[in-house]
Amino acid sequence: MFSDPKHKKYAQYLGLGAEIAVALSAPIFFGYWLDLRWETSPWMLLMGIFLGIGLLIGIFSRVIKDVNK
Repeated sequence: MFSDPKHKKYAQYLGLGAEIAVALSAPIFFGYWLDLRWETSPWMLLMGIFLGIGLLIGIFSRVIKDVNK
């Protein structure tokens, strides 16, 4: 899609930023929604937070492996 290598890096960083934002926010919002639906506050929200943190750790470990290559 991008012919200039400089633009490829920008697109890669934008994609990484979007991936981090979704990986952290989606489980938190889903946990909040489940708490509202099942009236289990704050347990599902806490599960969403821990799942989001776990996903972030996975993303960061993948990025670190890619940087070390």
